Amino acid sequence: MLFAAESSRDNFVDLDVSTAWWVALAVIIVVMLAIDLYRHRDDHEPTPREAAIESSIWVSIGLAFSAVVFFGFGDLGGAAFGEYISGYLIEKSLSVDNVFVWSILFSTMSIPLKYQHRVLFWGIFGALALRLVFILVGSELIERFAWILVFFGLFLIWSGVKLVRHREDEGENTSTMGLGLLKRVMPVSDELDGHNFFTMKNGVRTATPLFAALVVVELTDVVFAFDSVPAVLAVSNEPFIVFASNAFALLGLRAMYFLLANARERFHYLNHALGGILVFVGIKMVLSIWFHLNTFLSLGIILGMLVLAVIFSERKARQLGITG
Repeated sequence: MLFAAESSRDNFVDLDVSTAWWVALAVIIVVMLAIDLYRHRDDHEPTPREAAIESSIWVSIGLAFSAVVFFGFGDLGGAAFGEYISGYLIEKSLSVDNVFVWSILFSTMSIPLKYQHRVLFWGIFGALALRLVFILVGSELIERFAWILVFFGLFLIWSGVKLVRHREDEGENTSTMGLGLLKRVMPVSDELDGHNFFTMKNGVRTATPLFAALVVVELTDVVFAFDSVPAVLAVSNEPFIVFASNAFALLGLRAMYFLLANARERFHYLNHALGGILVFVGIKMVLSIWFHLNTFLSLGIILGMLVLAVIFSERKARQLGITG
């Protein structure tokens, strides 16, 4: 059999995840979403300080859940912890690129800063449901057809190379395409109606630019999910671990957006690191059919790429006189 060495995937943790674990995770996510929605009910413009505090809280929650994984799965807790942290870091890292694309989208579509959180909140809500579907389907495909790992891996390598060659205007074409698709389905107003997604115009229910932005955000997440989900599946074979790491990384994405949206020039080498991560996990996924690379070694390589990108980006920013 061509993929007889498939047993290398058995080196990933195989958890007996009960329904109670899934219910508990769902409750945590819903509660956090409700708190976040309540905090931003007044459509205010987040300050950099507020965004930094919220982002640190979201990261703390994501890391705290890793402790739950470590202590909650007994003898397998250590391995599960390593896979969760690796998946969380990969998703969080790749999400930074998503943040910059959103910045271009909102600028292109002239969405006021005070309404952007509302769009991103419902965008993340939809993204969580989409990721769950992608993860369950991807895990089932890998379970049934080992050879699909090669396809996923090669796709990640291709995506990584493409990401290194990132265009500065990426996002503008997506906003145009998304707006065009929405106009085929329903009328779209050129004017905002507060934070409403729909309004009445000449007696006709019409989508506002805010809803158009939401549609575009969802479209961009579909594109990003094709990279991030296979990337996390390269470090874990367990749907619960993959979804939990994705979910906690995504939940903090709104705060990260308001913190980093205008800092693209400062992170000159970030796309190189993100592309390198995708290429690395792509190679790891292809080789996982025959060889399992230690999870903590993989984590160290990914962290190393990110740290080097930040160091060299800071040096480049100082050379260019970019501050703040």
